[in-house]
Amino acid sequence: MDPTIRADLDALPAYIPGRTIPGAIKLASNEVALPPPRPVLDAIAEAAAAGNRYPDMAVTSLTARLAERHGVSADQVATGCGSVSLCQQLVQITCGSPDDEVLMAWRSFEAYPIVTRVGNARPVQVPLDAAFRHDPAAMAAAITPNTRLVFVCNPNNPTGTVLRRDELLAFLDEVPAHVVVALDEAYREFVTDPEVPDGLTLLADRPNLVVLRTFSKAYRLAGLRVGYAVASPTLVAALRRVAPAFGVNSLAQAAACAALDCLPELLDSCSAVVAERARVRAELVAAGYQVPETEANFVWLPLRERAAEFAAHCEQQKVIVRPFAGDGVRVTVADAGENDAFLAAARSFPGQGASS
Repeated sequence: MDPTIRADLDALPAYIPGRTIPGAIKLASNEVALPPPRPVLDAIAEAAAAGNRYPDMAVTSLTARLAERHGVSADQVATGCGSVSLCQQLVQITCGSPDDEVLMAWRSFEAYPIVTRVGNARPVQVPLDAAFRHDPAAMAAAITPNTRLVFVCNPNNPTGTVLRRDELLAFLDEVPAHVVVALDEAYREFVTDPEVPDGLTLLADRPNLVVLRTFSKAYRLAGLRVGYAVASPTLVAALRRVAPAFGVNSLAQAAACAALDCLPELLDSCSAVVAERARVRAELVAAGYQVPETEANFVWLPLRERAAEFAAHCEQQKVIVRPFAGDGVRVTVADAGENDAFLAAARSFPGQGASS
């Protein structure tokens, strides 16, 4: 007799990572082109020398550093194996029945429906508006007595679009107090629009709000997998209760602490990405593409049925982008030379911009 496995396991969606092809420029995973700063690499090497020992399961030093940086208490900070791990933990602490619902915009971060289904809950997807932004009114209307958790990705992945202060606050006010809202700010360091609020400033009077951040993007540590959540002590205690043992490894903890010491350098490199972002978008628009304004480290081309064709064309030019079939293509903003290679590929796409 075969072992008993969950009957719905084969139906679970699979996360699709950005492809890597030797010799090609990878602009598919929103990675920062630069390696970690030298002091971070040194901290990683030092931590590796003690690799025979288990990591600090409480992530004490990093938790304290993050609490100090954000002006909160240590019991308001939970760390995880990347912010996606914390997304799954949020489903685990809020949902306990297949009837429980997790609400999200769509298209948004593709891990949301996956972690929801893994957690044996039901994803409810609310279409983006005509400008490829969250539709707060439609999302508020989609909340039901079964809604347990709402994901809001701001800036949104993969479109780069944002909710500004007034509309975000209005939406949060519409969410019942017993429903948890996860404000995913993975790309916060690339935001330049002053009307996009820092989610951490909204926590004081909203005990149902969780703000998610990551070291994968601006901090250049995507390969080490460390993220964190800031929330009320009650929610943080619940997140810690379902966290995998030793989930944040020693190298990741050391690297993240060292990265906080290198913050001016890291934020300066974000400013360079922002400048390239403006240039890439402007040149794409000039070439005839529709490109929504973006506050992240990528641009979105809503090519719809031509998305896969465009990605295949770019691959022929040795540039790897991330297609979302039927919706569009997300392209990481990298350094000037890699961006120029992508722009050349985009300009040579047959019928460039025609279906945008």
